[in-house]
Amino acid sequence: MFYSRNLLSGKRKYLFGVILLLFVFVMCLTFNIAGGDSFGIARREVLLRKIGDELLTQSGDSRSRVLPIKKIAENEYQISFENELTFQPDSLVNTTRRLLANDPLASDYVVNVLNCSNSSVVYGYAISNNKRDDIIACKGRVQPRGCYMVNIKFKPTGMVAAKKGYLLGSLSFLAFVGFVFWGSVKPRKAEPGKQNTGILTFGSAVFNAQERQLVINKNTVDLTATEARLLLIFALSPNQTIERSRLQKEIWEDEGVIVGRSLDMFISKLRKKLEPDPSINIVVIRGKGYKLEINA
Repeated sequence: MFYSRNLLSGKRKYLFGVILLLFVFVMCLTFNIAGGDSFGIARREVLLRKIGDELLTQSGDSRSRVLPIKKIAENEYQISFENELTFQPDSLVNTTRRLLANDPLASDYVVNVLNCSNSSVVYGYAISNNKRDDIIACKGRVQPRGCYMVNIKFKPTGMVAAKKGYLLGSLSFLAFVGFVFWGSVKPRKAEPGKQNTGILTFGSAVFNAQERQLVINKNTVDLTATEARLLLIFALSPNQTIERSRLQKEIWEDEGVIVGRSLDMFISKLRKKLEPDPSINIVVIRGKGYKLEINA
């Protein structure tokens, strides 16, 4: 079992702190977006009711009600009426343009007048911040009296889009930071030929690879550099067969010489140093290699 508790604990605390700060930032940004939009939405709905009120008045109706404004989609609203009405397209265009000029976030929008019975579009137009891009047709044609609904869809504003971009960017960054630091706190296998600075335990033995010391039953045994490197490979993969060729490659290849009998000699030395704990043994797996066998 691999231990470097202080290091891992410190990294986990640091990771937790970073994630907590980013989480607070994202939540503040979210509430800021929600809070900033709520007032604008309430003001916009009042303006939409005013549009409905003026349409009824222009139709000669001063008594029936404008029904509650419905938000039918993101940035899209519906004005409906208690009774039938008639309208003149040019008056509808002028009314919406005049009243929505009081909404700083409503510079671009599309208006569709729908038939209540089948939701078909009986009249529509588009207003842009740049008047040359306005699309308005059939302004002089009076529409017959009937049941109508007025749908108005607003173009998302740059401010809202930017805030949403910041929010999505923050969430992506939070995920990235979590991924990076999670990878950094995971125990890593030692690189071939390099000592691991941690402490490994197996059976009753405690192996300090950096200090090249093996403690069994409170007795400390010093290891040579080669013995420590060899035992480290076994200790990182207990009860797993390790090929002979891998051991030779990782222990001696960097020195430019591979001597087959050298491996057998160091295996024999390690066995003797592990003898105080009978539950630990390095066994030969014929035709394959060796295994550090640990019996519970």
